[in-house]
Amino acid sequence: MSRSAHPAGPRHADVLSEGHYAAPPADLNSLDPKVWAQTVTRDADGVVTVGGVPVTRLAEEFGTPAYVLDEADFRARARAWRTAFGQDADVFYAGKAFLSRAVVRWLAEEGLNLDVCSGTELATALSAGMPADRIAFHGNNKSAAEIERAVGAGVGRIVLDSFQEIVRVAHIAQSLGKRQRVQIRVTVGVEAHTHEFIATAHEDQKFGIPLAGGQAAEAVRRALKLDGLELIGIHSHIGSQIFDMSGFEVAAHRVVGLLREIRDEHGVELPEIDLGGGLGIAYTSDDDPREPHEIAKALSEIVTRECEAARLRTPRISVEPGRAIVGPTAFTLYEVGTIKPLEGLRTYVSVDGGMSDNIRTALYDAEYSVALVSRTSDAEPLLVRVVGKHCESGDIVVKDAFLPADLAPGDLIAVPATGAYCRSMASNYNHALRPPVLAVRDGAARVVVRRETEDDLLRLDVG
Repeated sequence: MSRSAHPAGPRHADVLSEGHYAAPPADLNSLDPKVWAQTVTRDADGVVTVGGVPVTRLAEEFGTPAYVLDEADFRARARAWRTAFGQDADVFYAGKAFLSRAVVRWLAEEGLNLDVCSGTELATALSAGMPADRIAFHGNNKSAAEIERAVGAGVGRIVLDSFQEIVRVAHIAQSLGKRQRVQIRVTVGVEAHTHEFIATAHEDQKFGIPLAGGQAAEAVRRALKLDGLELIGIHSHIGSQIFDMSGFEVAAHRVVGLLREIRDEHGVELPEIDLGGGLGIAYTSDDDPREPHEIAKALSEIVTRECEAARLRTPRISVEPGRAIVGPTAFTLYEVGTIKPLEGLRTYVSVDGGMSDNIRTALYDAEYSVALVSRTSDAEPLLVRVVGKHCESGDIVVKDAFLPADLAPGDLIAVPATGAYCRSMASNYNHALRPPVLAVRDGAARVVVRRETEDDLLRLDVG
């Protein structure tokens, strides 16, 4: 199986050439465990259940669309990452993937740290009881107010993203009588094998300070001179939805080269290196993600080898999985509204959500799986495009998939692997109400983020 991420494909409503589609699955009723949460199964009546709760009950009680989060699966994945990296490394959950106070509490209980990238993500973390010293604060344009709040709260690290920010954080820390622990984010010139909009380590982008031209080295020199800062390490992030470890190997080689330069020029060996996140998950059965223990072993070996070659002490490694933890643990539950066959092309299946609850297909050409979940079917497979209800031709949820030919309005279908970025990037396009997030565990379901209401939207519109 290839570990490469999906290449960018045809945009929006383009008609694909004949022969593009893979063969339909042998059994449309089967649920590939690679793309579904761990407790997802079908009951004796053919209804999909999660955490022992049938999706039909979820739809009846909470409505659709809804994000359904398998709490046991989330906790198990968090523990797997914590165990894989052990006590000599740090695992920071990337809150941008999906953040709520319930998730913060789960992370704290499972021993993970948390990465935030806005003042309101920080507020969520602190309100849910995450210890500030276990929080890292990212962002390419942190405001003075956000920095003051982070420093005042005692966050464990701030990742510096520009020359201006070096001075800004130092000044604020000094004004508060503190010495803030920081890392410098560098762009190492490695372009991950992923969509161009989510490849973040080449020089021509907004994040970080380039290694090229000695800019990162100059940032280090400035940070070391400022009393308000304690420089603890270098941060590098090369992209998202990555399966191939070779990019991390090149990035680590270049970061260790910078560490060696710092030692030779300043006599300082920085104690930490953060390799970021971006490890991929299975959105379809063709994806082949690595397990946390494989990733931990590979990254540890890469950094150790590079540091030995440079005659440096091996620094403490940090990683930032977000999608890799929460992505596979959730699915989005929809009700089918209309079915529109276009002879010789495909059939369009419209659901009661769309790009307002999952913008990734329109934005990144992301690929997803889909299944009929309210019953089983022995009907022939039908090639469909699952679309939303928004006034936009690019409102596509699943570009191409097979569902049973007897699919009918009122059926429930679900799109797996939507735990990451779907709720985080959800919008009110066409004044849609953002769906709730339901946590399911041990036969019980509860709302952890409630569905928006008309009153919520109208309350913001002051006329």
